[in-house]
Amino acid sequence: QVQLVESGGGSVQPGGSLRLSCTASGIMFKISVMGWYRQAPGKQRELVALITGGVGTTSYADSVEGRFTISRDNAKNTVFLQMNSLKPEDTAIYYCYALNRNDYWGQGTQVTVSS
Repeated sequence: QVQLVESGGGSVQPGGSLRLSCTASGIMFKISVMGWYRQAPGKQRELVALITGGVGTTSYADSVEGRFTISRDNAKNTVFLQMNSLKPEDTAIYYCYALNRNDYWGQGTQVTVSS
């Protein structure tokens, strides 16, 4: 059974930083594509960042490029999302995602950016 467990969400002022973590179990982590999606109230879920298995090629949504960094620690089966220069429009529930034959999702963690 695949499980993705997120942590690190919270509330922060505009311009602040947060680091999300997602630890996976029950999956061949090092060859899995890992990523983060988010869903704001009243909006569709959208891709934030992806990182491939193997060499770890990354890709980002235009809205977060240059502010967010996705990385992975294959020894700990964990993927991270470092979020800097946060804006109110980054407020959303952030979901960890894994792709290995099938799609898998975490339960989500709330990120709120507000003054």
